[in-house]
Amino acid sequence: MITKPKGTYDLYGEEAKKWQYVNRVVDEIMDRYNYSLIRTPIFENREVFHRGVGDTTDIVTKETYDFVDRGERQMTLRPEGTAGVVRSFIENKMYGDAIQPVKLYYNGTMYRYERPQSGRDRELTQFGVEVLSSSDPAMDAEVISLAVNIFKLLGLKGIKVKLNSLGDTESRNNYREALLEYFKPYLKDLCEDCQERYNKNPLRILDCKVDKDSDILKNAPSILDYLNEESKNRFEDVQNYLDVLDIDYEVDPNIVRGLDYYSHTVFEIEATIKDFGANNVIAAGGRYDNLVSNLGGPDTPGIGFACGIGRLVMALDKEEINIPINNELDAFVLYVNDTEKEYAMALTQDLRLNGLRVETEYMNRALKGQFKQADRLNAKFLVILNSEDLVAGEIQVKDNHTKETTMVKEAEIDDYLDMNCR
Repeated sequence: MITKPKGTYDLYGEEAKKWQYVNRVVDEIMDRYNYSLIRTPIFENREVFHRGVGDTTDIVTKETYDFVDRGERQMTLRPEGTAGVVRSFIENKMYGDAIQPVKLYYNGTMYRYERPQSGRDRELTQFGVEVLSSSDPAMDAEVISLAVNIFKLLGLKGIKVKLNSLGDTESRNNYREALLEYFKPYLKDLCEDCQERYNKNPLRILDCKVDKDSDILKNAPSILDYLNEESKNRFEDVQNYLDVLDIDYEVDPNIVRGLDYYSHTVFEIEATIKDFGANNVIAAGGRYDNLVSNLGGPDTPGIGFACGIGRLVMALDKEEINIPINNELDAFVLYVNDTEKEYAMALTQDLRLNGLRVETEYMNRALKGQFKQADRLNAKFLVILNSEDLVAGEIQVKDNHTKETTMVKEAEIDDYLDMNCR
């Protein structure tokens, strides 16, 4: 038997309906906030991610699916959404659009070669937003509030934002020098990855999953002590706007995020979720004011976040949040002979085009079996075709809950079902 690759999943049945519901909520909120959908390729030129995400990140050094296509081109399966969106922003010259800032959201599949575990797969689906051209701290607050409000609308409790600032280039460079000096005596005590990060990007040491609980990392200098005046003021403005929007947050100088392109605001969003372990993070993001220029575009500020849908649905399940799934059919059309079958097919199509959820028989079951199938599908009404009734211009309709039967004129069947199913 051929099986699916490790770290991937089949999505169907009730689980698929939960995902559909979450997607509908996401689409609705994005529309309210005036974000437009963008779709980018699942694979891109390798440089998009290796230059964009950063060659010191775990995603690029350990997790990307890289391949050479038949044209000898270096390609990479999309490991995250931001770099591809920025590439599209540059290529399609969105920076020249009359409407600014450019507010986009995506929902798609990503691929990371990591050890599969609960809530982490090699194939994952994320939704996220990217706002380009605005450096306004109020935009940082809007992006954070958008994510928070999606989670609240879905029913999650205890939503909290952990907030930090990495500052501008000057602040970050000063902090980098402080970290190099601080970590130098402890290099031999750090994991091999962190020893390599020391020269490439010492900030990444703070995001280490191996040494995260060590006193070395806990006592490391705080980025907040190295922010210049402009970066401090900006960070205070972000906090003020979050207060205006009534968003619960706490400043956490240990939040650095795992991607090289971040600057200024970075954040993680947590929810109180039972049995989720120590890591209740359900979304994360930040500002990336240098990414567009790094990928060959004009100097353009940007900010965004991403959320894994699989992890989000898992959180909803663990919190036992009722996801409204409609498992009822409006009607099931039953028949006996071939003439009635042709009529059933035409009527089923007509009712569907009229906006009703309708099914008919395709397994050659006898009438008794069709009744059972209608029950399995939770049909509200049974439309029972009979040749003699059809000659008289009538159709028998049975309420499957009250068991009452009504003879409805053939010309009025659409209106009758529509009125009783809405």
